[in-house]
Amino acid sequence: MRLQGKTAMVTGGASGFGRGIAEAFGREGANVVILDLNQAGAQEVASSISNHALAIEGDVTKKSDIERAVAQTVEQFGRLDIVVNNAGWTHVNQPMLEVDEDEFDKVFNINVKSIYLMTHAVVPLMRSQGGGVMINIGSTAGIRPRPGLTWYNGSKGAVNLMSRSMAVELAPDRIRVNAVAPVMGESAMLERFMGLPDTPENRAKFVAGIPLGRMSKPSDVANACLYLASDEAEFITGVVLEVDGGRTI
Repeated sequence: MRLQGKTAMVTGGASGFGRGIAEAFGREGANVVILDLNQAGAQEVASSISNHALAIEGDVTKKSDIERAVAQTVEQFGRLDIVVNNAGWTHVNQPMLEVDEDEFDKVFNINVKSIYLMTHAVVPLMRSQGGGVMINIGSTAGIRPRPGLTWYNGSKGAVNLMSRSMAVELAPDRIRVNAVAPVMGESAMLERFMGLPDTPENRAKFVAGIPLGRMSKPSDVANACLYLASDEAEFITGVVLEVDGGRTI
């Protein structure tokens, strides 16, 4: 049990990568908190975890929701050791000038501001506990960007770089911060990333740029997060771990 006795919060944990991460953490002994707008989905994931799990409905772009979720976690489990900032959003793959301001704001609020808000909520707590782990889900889009996703690429570039900067600043507090950068995955947002219908032919166009010949899966991202969250990675901080089948080579 690699996370026995630890408590972890996963944002956007009701589906996709987040669900995979939450379930993997649960299997390895962690108390798991799933924070998601989709309360029913979060509850379903919590029910599937044999260890202690808590589903909380909340919007990661709202300070009050994040603070409430952290408070509920501490009330339920007494501490919070690991936070995975997984909740994310993208605009549709299209020319940059066709993305309106509201959609731009939504992308940056969910992908970037949510980490700012979570950091304010959990760093004082982790300092008082003597340390902690934060994992931010970035993207290969912030390393090797695809055309048509300029503003999304920019948001994930921010996540990747923020994670490294946070790691340096928080290292004296024994708070490790890393990012995981997946390549395009089999998720509900796939058609938005492609800007095309999800057909085998259209998938093949994108898979052609991934040397290992497939998209990422929730288990790929979950396994990377599990390692970074565990004590096996106690000397690993400031890393952007590419889970990409070779896409960024």
